[in-house]
Amino acid sequence: MNQAEALAWVAPRTQSNWLQRLLDWKPALVILCLTPALGLLLVFLTYPLGLGIWMSFTDTQLGKPGVWVGLENFQYLLTDRVFLNAVWFTIFYTAAATIGKFALGLWLALLLNQHLPFKSLIRAIILLPWITPTVLSAIAFWWIYDPQFSIVSYVVVDVLHWRTKYFDFLGTPWPARWSLIAANVWRGIPFVAISLLAGLQTISPSLYEAAMLDGASSWQRFRRITAPLLMPILAVVLTFSVLFTFADFQLVYAITRGGPINSTHLMATLAFQRGIPGAALGEGAAIAVAMIPFLVLATLFSYFAIGNRKWQQGGSDE
Repeated sequence: MNQAEALAWVAPRTQSNWLQRLLDWKPALVILCLTPALGLLLVFLTYPLGLGIWMSFTDTQLGKPGVWVGLENFQYLLTDRVFLNAVWFTIFYTAAATIGKFALGLWLALLLNQHLPFKSLIRAIILLPWITPTVLSAIAFWWIYDPQFSIVSYVVVDVLHWRTKYFDFLGTPWPARWSLIAANVWRGIPFVAISLLAGLQTISPSLYEAAMLDGASSWQRFRRITAPLLMPILAVVLTFSVLFTFADFQLVYAITRGGPINSTHLMATLAFQRGIPGAALGEGAAIAVAMIPFLVLATLFSYFAIGNRKWQQGGSDE
């Protein structure tokens, strides 16, 4: 067989069919790979979100199809003192809990970044509040805050005799609010601490050694080296913490159910109460939709903070 006959015999076998050409085409391959993920998002995210937004403009109730009412639900909520109080407390709850989690989480991360005995064991123990199911944590705190069986009241009153009356953690508005914030801080510290610890371990020790040779104090090393280099991961952790705290539901509902006298309702718990036990699905959906602008603002903060070069490496945008 000469060379020409050999080429003529090989060519039909190596010629690609339409399926091979389609898979070699990059746009078709991208669409093929993304289709399952887009399908899952459409079924489990886009449809429920779209349905909730549509219901917020109707007077839908449990077991009763609603009719389009436009902005009536939102207009009513602007005059509802319980809703306005829930908005205020949600913002306050998010801000206070986030500040507490980041202050204690950063301190704990700096401590764990040192050479300590049993460091790995300590890190594992610190994760326990985070990996414990939220409902179990809420039940534990509900027992701690109980007016009759509180372990705190028992120690202070019956053991140490520092007081004559038990604490009423959940009976009045402000003690109940601070009790919820304390429980949220306890649960959120491990997430912040471990995340910031991962960021601290990416910082080269040579930078601290050079700063110490130049006579920099501990505060100067933290301000000039640690803080700037932690900013990228700090922006991400802060955003997730704000999102998780703002949309918190299980902890608050399991401990107080929004009481006393609706003083500890978050927007999420109030939306559930109005929509499911209250049977006003349209109104509950409107409260849930009202949370979206706040969550979008937190997400945009993270996007622009990470994209801004002056947050990274202590540099600038120039």
